[in-house]
Amino acid sequence: MRPIKAYINLSALTFNLQVVKKIAKNSKIMAVLKANAYGHGLVETVKAIKSVEGIAILTIEEAVKIRKAGFKNTILLLEGLFGAEDIHEVEKLNLNLALHNDQQIEYLNEVTLKNPINVHLKINTGMNRLGFPPDQVDYLIENLNANPNVSGITLMTHFATADEKEGITKQLDCFNRVTNNYNFSSSVANSAALYKFPEARLDWVRPGILLYGASPFDDISAKKIAVKPVMSLISKIIAIQNIKKAQAVGYGNNFIAKEDMRIGIVACGYGDGYPRHAKTGTPIFVHNKITKTIGRVSMDMLYVDLSEIDKAEIGSKVEMWGSHISVDEVAKNSGTVGYELLCNISASTRVPLEYVDG
Repeated sequence: MRPIKAYINLSALTFNLQVVKKIAKNSKIMAVLKANAYGHGLVETVKAIKSVEGIAILTIEEAVKIRKAGFKNTILLLEGLFGAEDIHEVEKLNLNLALHNDQQIEYLNEVTLKNPINVHLKINTGMNRLGFPPDQVDYLIENLNANPNVSGITLMTHFATADEKEGITKQLDCFNRVTNNYNFSSSVANSAALYKFPEARLDWVRPGILLYGASPFDDISAKKIAVKPVMSLISKIIAIQNIKKAQAVGYGNNFIAKEDMRIGIVACGYGDGYPRHAKTGTPIFVHNKITKTIGRVSMDMLYVDLSEIDKAEIGSKVEMWGSHISVDEVAKNSGTVGYELLCNISASTRVPLEYVDG
């Protein structure tokens, strides 16, 4: 059996939820579990955080799994209905719906539901991705209030730059301006806004990446936020090469040794979710020491410098990211974000998930 595996630490997950709850104070938690819980496994994640007031996902198929796992609290479909046929499943499963376009409201108007549903009206405050223009909010609320298929309304938006210098002021001011006349619950804060902007901690907060022990920021580490990594991507050395000065390693010969070197070949590549664009020098943990990757990551393998790790041998343990190497560090060296790397594990069918507690 190929040695690569992703270990999911459920104790770290529950620990991070407690950290989030302390930051959120009196806000209710809507845990974001889309993309197979950011690659961590949907059902096991649900069981580990079953105390949350709500869970946000994308599809009815995910909602079915969550209900079967025994979760009875709020489930929100973040992108709402994808077709008219979905509305009766939403009713049956007692789901909450995001509404962000006229077509979805038409779907809601064209049926008669025995059990009205809660809707989350998405307001476009400047991200220009999903949501209704602010000048339509009054009209929409009037119509939703009159719709017998609607049992309750939550007002929501999403921030484009909560993790950047620009912050949330402009978007939050827009949201407050168009919603202050209403007494509905509100939901605006993603992980970055939750941590950095207390004014965004309204009735609901929507943490995602913080639950999994990574940071939404370039300049604030997960360690500083005090969350623990939940996923550890682990493999082993499967071969060792001793190369001479001026010899190359891997595809493209884009790494040339400046001196004699001892190189470890690791059973992990971009086919497993490790980023192909990870630069030479990306930190990696081998045989209880931090070293660096070298050369171009291939589909099934990557290469590490063992020159200072004499005891490393075939079979030695390698951590690509986890408790010793932050997924955010790997992402930074690869021109991407930790979110993508974690989700890539879910997309790969070659990396089994193993759940551990502690």
